[in-house]
Amino acid sequence: KENPSSSLGKDRADTVIIGGGCVGVSLAYHLAKAGLKDVLLLEKSELTAGSTWHAAGLTTYFHPGINLKKIHAYSIKLYEKLEEETGQAVGFHQPGSIRIASTPTRVDEFKYQMTRAGWHPTEQYLITPEKVQELFPLLNMDMVLAGLYNPGDGHIDPYSLTMALAAGARKYGAQLSYPVQVTNLNSLSDGTWEVETPLGVIQAKRIVNTAGFWAREIGKMIGLQHPLIPVHHQYVVTSTIPEVKALKRELPVIRDLEGSYYLRQERDGLLFGPYESAEKMKLQDSWVTNGVPPGFGKELFESDLDRIMEHIEAAMEMVPVLKQADIINTVAGPITYSPDILPMVGPHQGVRNYWVAIGFGYGIIHAGGIGKYLSDWILEGEPPFDLIELDPNRYGKWTSTEYTAAKARESYGFNNIVGYPKEERFAGRPTERASGLYDLLKSKCSMGFHAGWEQPHWFYKPGDETGYKPSFRRTNWFDPVGREYKQVMEKVGVIDLSPFGKFKVKGTDSVKLLDHLFANVVPKVGSTNISHMLTPRGKVYAELTVSQLYPGEFMLITGSGSELHDLRWIEEEVVRGGYKVEIENMTDEMGVLGVAGPYARQVLQKLTAEDLSDGSFKFLQSRHLKLSDIAVTAIRISYTGELGWELYHSKEDSVALYSAIMEAGQKEGIDNFGTYALNALRLEKGFRAWGAEMNCDTNPLEAGLEYFIKLNKPADFTGKQTLKQIKEKGLKRRLVYLTLETDDVDPEGNESVWHNGKVIGNTTSGSFSYRAQQSLAFAYVPTELSKVGQKLEVELVGKNYSATVTQEPLVLTEPTRMRLQRKGESPKI
Repeated sequence: KENPSSSLGKDRADTVIIGGGCVGVSLAYHLAKAGLKDVLLLEKSELTAGSTWHAAGLTTYFHPGINLKKIHAYSIKLYEKLEEETGQAVGFHQPGSIRIASTPTRVDEFKYQMTRAGWHPTEQYLITPEKVQELFPLLNMDMVLAGLYNPGDGHIDPYSLTMALAAGARKYGAQLSYPVQVTNLNSLSDGTWEVETPLGVIQAKRIVNTAGFWAREIGKMIGLQHPLIPVHHQYVVTSTIPEVKALKRELPVIRDLEGSYYLRQERDGLLFGPYESAEKMKLQDSWVTNGVPPGFGKELFESDLDRIMEHIEAAMEMVPVLKQADIINTVAGPITYSPDILPMVGPHQGVRNYWVAIGFGYGIIHAGGIGKYLSDWILEGEPPFDLIELDPNRYGKWTSTEYTAAKARESYGFNNIVGYPKEERFAGRPTERASGLYDLLKSKCSMGFHAGWEQPHWFYKPGDETGYKPSFRRTNWFDPVGREYKQVMEKVGVIDLSPFGKFKVKGTDSVKLLDHLFANVVPKVGSTNISHMLTPRGKVYAELTVSQLYPGEFMLITGSGSELHDLRWIEEEVVRGGYKVEIENMTDEMGVLGVAGPYARQVLQKLTAEDLSDGSFKFLQSRHLKLSDIAVTAIRISYTGELGWELYHSKEDSVALYSAIMEAGQKEGIDNFGTYALNALRLEKGFRAWGAEMNCDTNPLEAGLEYFIKLNKPADFTGKQTLKQIKEKGLKRRLVYLTLETDDVDPEGNESVWHNGKVIGNTTSGSFSYRAQQSLAFAYVPTELSKVGQKLEVELVGKNYSATVTQEPLVLTEPTRMRLQRKGESPKI
């Protein structure tokens, strides 16, 4: 049995982990096992107090996210061998699990999910109603159209799991101390921490917040408002059911998605847990305003069967034997939700050596994999693979308590909603972060949500079917996007790009810093380039646009989703190298408008006395000028690949600038375009996107980014040496450009690519090409299958379509067309 310590017996540690639920204990186990000496875990009451001990303990290989599957898979593989390693029983059952489709749309969703499973090693099958019945004979088969089956799934006893991880952590030398409450945290100027407890102060090199529903309190100690909220989750356990008792083997776990519950065998009865709708579910919001009650540990909430009545009825219809069963136990306990249900995992921007693993709606299945993932990241300085969707820095000052509550409510209610491509969720919107143009544009378009911002996806015209109509096939935006595509290719279009992350970097060492951070050369004053930050292993950590506006003063631009992700990386490099620079995050103060198309120059020239001609304002140049008396920093660049400028300006001026441009472009037939058309335009030009074609899973050489990687520049940029070795060894896979013969469906990214009956790769992004009138996609395939003309297949919603590796780009960029014209050649558009 456990020995709670009365005294800490140490006053310093390499890593202090705060919180002894399954996630914190897993991290202690993995760090110690990897050889980190001096790991100390502090728990305020006892191990597994909080959300761990009352969890239903479900484990599944399934996840719609691509890399989160790796987390699930690692957890399950670890749990399978933990008992043998630690001598502690973990109560792991693996009867498999089946997600039930009872509508045709669900069947489509399962097919969509299967195409994403093909290039993952975990077992997952689409099964017939007959097979579903064979595996779970107690179902009402009138309701079953298909099943999504994961044979390795099941459930584990959360208490035993945590105790086994704790035994393993101690075996490898970690110290687990409890009951020890952390009462305060002080960050010191050298980046280390003082952790105050009633038993003394510990000096720590880094701290990791794994405090579950106390994570907010820990964050508050250092001035952070972690967007977390506890929800009430209830599950019900029945008495013995004769039909269950009579079975020869344990039933698989089922998830009835329309009924919105999970159900599994518990001894000779059944355990069943629903997710109520946003209107009915209950938040423990008093904990957000007043903090968690001091003594709360292994307590539960009052159960409320009325709230889950419709789910109980749905379950009785799906599993008729439930009608005769008695409920012997109802468990209602707190689970912590982040706004999007996904946890926050990794280092936190703005605070040195403060890491988090918090906000777990599904802590049991995530615990093993997250412990390993974080341990690798802490020890090696970069993540083992890309999990940007879990980045704690995806949230910011705009995530208010109201937003968090609205989103947690929606996310809980949407636990089993159909997961469409291009999914939008509308609760809690808009945030305070809306761009200067939001009020002007909101009624004219379908908006998307990007890191707190609203950004137009596509615009309405009379006769269009408006609104958000998600589908696995082409839907109401397909024709309007084609119209906007044509607008930019033939006339001139305007797009709101305000969500970009925007940083100013200046100071004595700014050139030296950027030369070390980026694989490209540092642009001259008045110039702009595309630059990549690489990890020590040569993966693409980020892609930014870099402009030197004045000597030693730079503007760096990144995508909306990677603003604080990139800023943290740059700030850490500044500290590590002792660079004398100032960095200012201008994201919220600045608006950005993109103007692109053959008439872009003609329109903008009407608003300024500056010469915008090709000879005077060249491609990839940047300068300050006035447009209609509004100060802008203009960069001649466009992600459309057409003639265009990005106009950076004070957010207050957005409406005036937009109106002046629209007014000036009347004769040229100027109009709006959104991000869906932008995506189609960039794909035709062969432009890569960070987060799709490149990220921490890919190196820039296989992604076809050689042009931007200056291996011969004098500065020893991060990743340079590794990249040289990668180049010498030769690449095993390459990014290729595919044209596809499809019908009413287009690739999105992450679909399986087939050759000779085998999955050999995956797409990274895709769209319809309105120029070629066929689908386009980028994909990673083995080098030997990457030659132009190679025939492959891409799986979309359950069907394989023929694809051909094509010479890129499909459409030449405007600067390239101009260059060829000057040489007297006729370029292909």
